[in-house]
Amino acid sequence: MREHALDGRRGSIVVTEWPNPRPGFVALVVHGYGEHVGRYAEVADVLVGRGAAVFGPDHVGHGRSAGERVLIEDFEDVVADLRAVAALARTAHPDVPVVLVGHSMGGLVAARYAQLYGDEPAALVLSGPVIGDWELPRRLLARDEIPDTPISPAALSRDPAVGAAYAGDPLVWHGPMKRPTVEAFARMLDTVSRSGPVGRLPLLWLHGDDDRLVPLAGSRVGIEELRGEDVTERVYAGARHEVFHETNKAEVFADLIRFLDGVLAH
Repeated sequence: MREHALDGRRGSIVVTEWPNPRPGFVALVVHGYGEHVGRYAEVADVLVGRGAAVFGPDHVGHGRSAGERVLIEDFEDVVADLRAVAALARTAHPDVPVVLVGHSMGGLVAARYAQLYGDEPAALVLSGPVIGDWELPRRLLARDEIPDTPISPAALSRDPAVGAAYAGDPLVWHGPMKRPTVEAFARMLDTVSRSGPVGRLPLLWLHGDDDRLVPLAGSRVGIEELRGEDVTERVYAGARHEVFHETNKAEVFADLIRFLDGVLAH
């Protein structure tokens, strides 16, 4: 792995690169709320094994990047930071396609990126994406104070080791959400809902049907809003929020690689 530091919209952003000297494509991994891209090392290794060079930022206020913890005042800033990561990757590998792989909050960021710059990526992969009808911001903003109810590690995966690692990870935020971040979520959800489909961009949607953090039905609303000409859907029975960390992750990785093989063959 290599590390890069970029000047983000709200401070320095740390980018992790899983290098490949002669990649067939670049994958940008976009992590979720309260975590960091280091949790996606196994995903990155799978992608490198398929021929990718992988780049992923720790978002502002997350992981090793600058900023007050989990404070995101405007998700357009996070999208702009992701575009800077894409520019870094393209400078290193100018002649290969770029794919976006966004999980949860990262799916919201990747979806907005695709709406704004849809001619740039070759494919969009959304895992448990925060899009469509996600009721958590409405529920939290209706209260005078946001309750201190951190994410339950058991909600991530049926594999207890995943929850244990998450609970013990010092780079993961284990405190309450912050009101400006919740407000920013609500605004960006509305923006993505109103900004139309992704056209010809191939889209792969991965979701667990026992996802209690980002329920399947609400995300499906967002997928229909984004739906263009080429959508592949994989819903995994019994899987929770983090399908890349689930007990059936081999199946998930196989679906991911099959999708990318099909896209990159054209």
